[in-house]
Amino acid sequence: MGIRGLTSYVEDHSSQFFIDLKMRDTKIIIDGFALFHRLCFDSNLDLRHGGDYDSFTEVIERFFESLFACNIHPYVVLDGGCDISDKKLLTLKDRAREKIQVALSLSGGGRGNLLPLLIREVFIQVLNKLHVDFVQCFTEADRDIMTLANHWSCPVLTMDSDFCIFDLKAGFCPLNGFQWRTPTMIKDTCHYCIPARCFSVERFCRHFNHMNKDLLPLFAVLCGNDYISLPALDAVFTRLSVSPAAPNTKGRKHQRILGLLNWLSRFDDPTEALDNALKYLKVNDREVVRELLWASMEEYQQSPVKLQDFFQYGAYVSPCATKLGLPEWIQLALAKGQLSPFVCDALSLQRTILHTQVENMQCPSAHSISLPIRKVIYGLLQNSSPNLNNVPQSRGSKQLVAFNELKRVDKNIATVVTHAAKLPPDYWELGRLIELPLSKRQILLLETLKVKEGVLDPIPSSLKLPVAVTCFWLQSLQSRAKLNHVQALLVGMLCGQLHKMTSEPDNEELQVDGAKLLCDQFLKVKEIKVQKRLNLDTAHTFCQWQCCLQMGFYLNQLLLTPLPEPDLTWLYSGTLVHGLSQELSTSSSVENLLSVCPEARQLYNQLFHALKSAVPAEFFPQKSKAKKKKPKKNAVSLSKHRVGIALDTKSLHRHVSNRFGVLTLDDPEDPGQGSDCPSQGS
Repeated sequence: MGIRGLTSYVEDHSSQFFIDLKMRDTKIIIDGFALFHRLCFDSNLDLRHGGDYDSFTEVIERFFESLFACNIHPYVVLDGGCDISDKKLLTLKDRAREKIQVALSLSGGGRGNLLPLLIREVFIQVLNKLHVDFVQCFTEADRDIMTLANHWSCPVLTMDSDFCIFDLKAGFCPLNGFQWRTPTMIKDTCHYCIPARCFSVERFCRHFNHMNKDLLPLFAVLCGNDYISLPALDAVFTRLSVSPAAPNTKGRKHQRILGLLNWLSRFDDPTEALDNALKYLKVNDREVVRELLWASMEEYQQSPVKLQDFFQYGAYVSPCATKLGLPEWIQLALAKGQLSPFVCDALSLQRTILHTQVENMQCPSAHSISLPIRKVIYGLLQNSSPNLNNVPQSRGSKQLVAFNELKRVDKNIATVVTHAAKLPPDYWELGRLIELPLSKRQILLLETLKVKEGVLDPIPSSLKLPVAVTCFWLQSLQSRAKLNHVQALLVGMLCGQLHKMTSEPDNEELQVDGAKLLCDQFLKVKEIKVQKRLNLDTAHTFCQWQCCLQMGFYLNQLLLTPLPEPDLTWLYSGTLVHGLSQELSTSSSVENLLSVCPEARQLYNQLFHALKSAVPAEFFPQKSKAKKKKPKKNAVSLSKHRVGIALDTKSLHRHVSNRFGVLTLDDPEDPGQGSDCPSQGS
């Protein structure tokens, strides 16, 4: 939710509304959505190249290490899908439009904050690795967070202004005042604490003539939050001498907040205040507005969901999910973060949101390429429950359900109707999907990704799904991908293996040194790339790949992981892959690049050959035809330039097949702004 202008208002009066804390030896409830936004946007991470998930992972780890060092036990609560009443749809559309403008700014070298596509999945994977307790709610989490925090009498860590309204026993700490990067030692002890500021609702109400705390929810809905914005209330504000229109300046927003709070402080309870507000409306409007305001105020009351039962016993019961009649295994998988809010929205609303990336806005949305995967996901979800408004069907025939997809069309948003894929009868009942043998679930996944059985056998388990997704991506592009793009993605996938070699070395010292040297080279590539302009065509191509990975990841989860879930934290680093793509399109070769680490080179060969054997020749990028070279010495010079010192090393001849010479003669890539759409999805 969120009340417009309230965050900046209380910040401007922090000395009156906040208490200084030295936090340690406590539980804390963390608003997960707010946390991964803040960590991503406040850590100087690159946001133009599709996400440096490895760097983001390090930030998350440092955050929780600070908490553990101060004996703070975190409980992370994540939002799930949209409210099933869909009352926030207009707000969601407005935000989607804003993200398109931010993406457009970033693509041209401007500023802005836009989350990379897989940031949430990376966040959840890191929480699991660190054994941080977390839960994903079925819908928005604010009320559940408030209820849990009051049950345990511990503070909440968030940036949501709605927590100024909730009556929290231990208050809430804004993330921008939570100094986790600089823990301090408590005097005369060897213990550390985190300096923080805690908002006090008692101080806030005392400041406004000892206002009744029960009036705060009415203040929130009158002021306007994400759920309600009534033009009819403008008449009320006019009569109250409170600025009626949504103010454009900070000063006017604060004037409206101050005026409304001073006015409300005259009344003993919400009923009296609401009666006085509604008398300024037309008689015919009063009851309708009253019912709407009371319903909105319910959003600030205690939740029936008992998250403490989930954290203590692993039990999660959501009235919304129960009302929809969703299978029990789906409800629990959602609570454990094993299924995405994308699935939740498709189940409850038959509508999904496809988030815009930093892509070429002159091209169709990068999500277009992953449409066949999404159709299969919808096909699995369309028969989730008899309580949903699905089309009736019999065992002999099946009508396909329509799902609405909110996505970018040009530089605006639009709702596009997409029909679910027609699946074999074995997959018609979502509740029984968990009973299907692994082989059947794997067959559906591989057929969807256009991969034949056995192709992935030589591939390490952690990379089977990414390679399968890359096979799908190559076959779904309307025109052939560039070889340097494929090379860069595959080399980028090696980072996880290199990280294991360097962090937990169990090989010979020489091999570990090679891995460290290669990691250092990758860091240099990333540093150089950050300083250069974004090639929009290359960015769009990699955005398409990441869209395929996202939906392949979701489908694999929904099928109960017939392929091992890949470690996303080291799978894709945008600045590295963009930098490698440019390097491999000009003077560098894969052999030369990986020559310092034979293990990485060997793994790359496995990945490349798996792709080549899986993807029909007409879809696989070929080497560029070398131009005829008149002077012989020019040809020799070019050969030296392309292959470099790698061909002078004897080890290269021992480990790399001669057929990999095709990898050294790719077309150069223009590092500037792209003008034409790259290969488009079907």
